[in-house]
Amino acid sequence: MRYLVIGSGGREHVIYWRLLFDGSASEVFVAPGNGGIDPAHCVNINLNRHNDIIEFCKNKKIDFVVIGPEAPLADGVADTLSASGIPVFGPSAKAAKIEGSKIFAKEIMEKSKVPTASHRDFTGKKEIIEFIANCKKYPIVIKLDGLAAGKGVVVAENEEQAMEFVSESVKENSLLFVEDFLEGEEASVLGISDGETILPFISAQDHKRVFDGDKGPNTGGMGAYAPAPVAGKDVIERVGKEIHKPVIDVMKNQGIPFKGILYAGLMIGKENNVLEFNARFGDPEAQVLLPLIDGKIGDLFIASYEGKLKEGMLKFTDKHAITVVMASKGYPSDYEKGKLITGLDSVSNDILVFHAGTVRNGNSIYTNGGRVLAVTSVADSLEKARDKVYSEIDKIQFEGAHYRKDIGYRAFNRG
Repeated sequence: MRYLVIGSGGREHVIYWRLLFDGSASEVFVAPGNGGIDPAHCVNINLNRHNDIIEFCKNKKIDFVVIGPEAPLADGVADTLSASGIPVFGPSAKAAKIEGSKIFAKEIMEKSKVPTASHRDFTGKKEIIEFIANCKKYPIVIKLDGLAAGKGVVVAENEEQAMEFVSESVKENSLLFVEDFLEGEEASVLGISDGETILPFISAQDHKRVFDGDKGPNTGGMGAYAPAPVAGKDVIERVGKEIHKPVIDVMKNQGIPFKGILYAGLMIGKENNVLEFNARFGDPEAQVLLPLIDGKIGDLFIASYEGKLKEGMLKFTDKHAITVVMASKGYPSDYEKGKLITGLDSVSNDILVFHAGTVRNGNSIYTNGGRVLAVTSVADSLEKARDKVYSEIDKIQFEGAHYRKDIGYRAFNRG
């Protein structure tokens, strides 16, 4: 089969790799792709022009499309392709609203009786400033309603941090809410759905803060590992019964069936509270989950689209995976691009290097984003996977590169 993957990040690179690795695809194109993907298969399409995507699919006889990022999902690319008779993996725009609108997600959670933090809605700066001025209990969590590329949330430890976020991120007409701060350990449990059936992945845990020890500002993710001991089989079973399936059922009953990846970001505890939903694979969670799948990922994509998912279709190996993100100097704030990357050919053959913010110029590859590379290993234990990554990562170099040295530390601290 011939696939088109839409997106340019590390998530899209690992989907591209997996489709070819397990024999799901004979050929995979990526629009627009990045420096780690064969230039002959990177496609320069304006993703806002849906007809251009359709024309490319027809010209190249594409059998199936996989949409990676949230923006084209929210923009209705899946709807357009499906209406044109092109099979596609990813939810409709209405269903993807569960990520595109945090307020909508809260409404779905309430109707599904999903455990989540209580919240209070606001519109614009004036209302939220008045609330902050009278707030006596910190920390609080402030969330903007729409897509914000991972920058629409702050855990404010005090009034100063809350006001700084409002000043920088909230507009006069912004929709937002404040919710209670939840104590605990975070983990991610994804499920693949066909609108009626949903099959759970093993758990993963990412590391949002930019510096070791979970210090510094939030990022899109500095690394991840799977499976995460904090969310074992018992937690995954509970998530399926108490979160995934109720949400899928409510959305189906509302006439917006969810087909694709439903990502539940959780605070693990007595109730496994939902912090957020995403409507696609996480990044960098995809870099550790997809290498551990036992079987063809293409079969899962097709079954999701056709409404034919069945228990037992999604299986995983008994191995462990870890990925460490190499980022540009200054990330997640201002950073420079165009730094030459060396050493990519010198890492061990059993290390997977997924590109995110890179661009190819001739035979050389340069940095082109904040998160540049995700260096990944798979091994029989998490400790072996960690040791493999950290023994190889310094072979790859570019000016200003930085990465966390403690990815997976929570698992090791559990003993």
